[in-house]
Amino acid sequence: MARILALTGSPSATSRTEAVIEHVAARLRGQGHRIALVPVRDLPPGALLSGDATQPDIAAVADALASADGIIVASPVFKASYSGLLKSLLDLLPQFALDGKVVLPLATGGSLAHVLAIDYAFRPVLNSMGAEHVVQGYFLLNQLVTMSERGVTIEADAEARLLSVVDGFSEVLHRRTRLAAAS
Repeated sequence: MARILALTGSPSATSRTEAVIEHVAARLRGQGHRIALVPVRDLPPGALLSGDATQPDIAAVADALASADGIIVASPVFKASYSGLLKSLLDLLPQFALDGKVVLPLATGGSLAHVLAIDYAFRPVLNSMGAEHVVQGYFLLNQLVTMSERGVTIEADAEARLLSVVDGFSEVLHRRTRLAAAS
């Protein structure tokens, strides 16, 4: 069983990004993974903005990241990149905080013009932080996500593609866990 930490970078409490991550987390739990969700907006803003990596909540995220096998980094796309909120957390983490980690980048946005944010915004920073394997990411258009009191609904074709990417991430983690157990 792999340990997964999901960082969500939406500043909104009613975020489609976070609803999608909760949907993804349910899928991964069903595949035997343990997953913890960290909405970055819930971290102390003063510590994020002042760069205080020693603040206890920020240090706890760094510790959780260090003990995780897999990381999901999710954000709405603003101005062709991930949120400044997510960036503020990533800047506080150690330079090689993702060393040895399998990372899944996910993004939501209002226009297909932002689809390249996965490869041109997310992937470079994840690689610079030492990620061992950045798996295929996924961009989901906001209009394909419906939120209601009953939860999130994703348009069927988009959900199938999203879950295919998530299943690929899961398989990489399962494979690594089997290799670690065999050695």
